[in-house]
Amino acid sequence: MNICWYEDEDLKIVFNKVPNLSMRFIMPCMKQDLIDEINKKPFISNDELYVILIDKIFQITYEFSIPKDYTWDGASIPRIFWRLIGSKTDNRFLVPSLIHDVLCENHNYIDDNRYFSTIVFERLLYVSKVNSFNRWMIKHAVDNYQKFCGWDN
Repeated sequence: MNICWYEDEDLKIVFNKVPNLSMRFIMPCMKQDLIDEINKKPFISNDELYVILIDKIFQITYEFSIPKDYTWDGASIPRIFWRLIGSKTDNRFLVPSLIHDVLCENHNYIDDNRYFSTIVFERLLYVSKVNSFNRWMIKHAVDNYQKFCGWDN
């Protein structure tokens, strides 16, 4: 069963199921290297997630899966902006940051299209009810950061 997470005239985002995501916790018996890993990437996907992204403008369909136990750091929002935008662990950012991090780690999933990854991220923020001003700020900050880091179309 596929779930249409978002759709408009330009883009469609489909998951094979509702993302099953959680936060990893540090426990007293853990070794330091696992504690360091959890501090770096506190979120985990508890199931494999199959993703379909349809670029309706260019009539291209991208399909990929996110493996069970994939970990990521949440939204990369500098602490100074947490009061304005929200913290990196805000649950509104979980699905958008998951998909965006996977795309940033695997440019080939979307034919190295940096701008498309930014649009997908922004639309996922929309679905998560992030207000329009914050979406605009996040979208432009992420897009410009990616340009700075060398991810060109």
